[in-house]
Amino acid sequence: MVDNKIKEILDGTSFSGEIKFNEPMPAHTSLRIGGPAEIMLFPEDPLSLKNALLAARGEDVSVTVIGAGTNLLVGDGGIEGITISLKALKNMGFTGETDEERAVLYAGAGAPLAGLLNFAQKNGYAGLEALAGIPGFFGGAVYMNAGSFGMEIKDVVVSVAVMNLKGELSILKKDELGFSYRSSNLSDDLIVLSANITLKKDSPEAIAGRMKEFLRRKKDTQPLGEPSAGCVFRNPEGDAAGRLIDAAGCKGMRTGDVEVSAVHANYFINKGGATCKDFIGLMEKVRTRVREHSGIILEPEIKIVGTI
Repeated sequence: MVDNKIKEILDGTSFSGEIKFNEPMPAHTSLRIGGPAEIMLFPEDPLSLKNALLAARGEDVSVTVIGAGTNLLVGDGGIEGITISLKALKNMGFTGETDEERAVLYAGAGAPLAGLLNFAQKNGYAGLEALAGIPGFFGGAVYMNAGSFGMEIKDVVVSVAVMNLKGELSILKKDELGFSYRSSNLSDDLIVLSANITLKKDSPEAIAGRMKEFLRRKKDTQPLGEPSAGCVFRNPEGDAAGRLIDAAGCKGMRTGDVEVSAVHANYFINKGGATCKDFIGLMEKVRTRVREHSGIILEPEIKIVGTI
């Protein structure tokens, strides 16, 4: 069997980390939806990740890489092949390029955004405050150029370390990343390992105050306490998907156990026993109603993986 073969190969290499079989994916996504991952690996360092990728390549097994699963919808049939979680790659610190005005920090792909913001705040470095309240890991934030209140990851990134599916490592500078609204030119066959960011010196108290205010504003406008995957659709140029969905009368619309949030219409909430089929069904209903109401066709921001 593939799972036993992969385990045998990894046992014979320098692989550090957990190996799980038929792992329930609701435990690894903020939506709490989806079937199991056939094989799930949690490499603890880049060498272990490389060996996992080489093992998959040698056995011609498909690879799916995830972070915190906060913008992810997993199919009800689960994920075949190998699913790699980057949550163990969570180191963070200073690179040494520091002066009185600024510092360069590095963070691994698995570093929680909240942890990185707190680390920067306690050390008196500003620039990330607007991301307060955004769930997920740093790698995913870099990959999709996460942002809020006019600030985006691209504003602070210096360079990004990536690995391709052949296990080859490279360093990309900011101008090579093609950052744009909620995206970069990082392809699906490139895995973010870590990134360096530059921040400015400020008082920890002032930074904490701004973080608190941004978080308050998010809590007023987003259903932060409910299981969702964040924004479902991209904002079309010059408008907001949430406004369009609300204007089309979609708030409270429901398919199965998935409901359009009454707080923010671009958030879909798992009300308990939701399935991927429910979620996609609601997406189609909302897209149709928005198209009929405004003529605009919404494009998904959420990533869908696995067997639907």
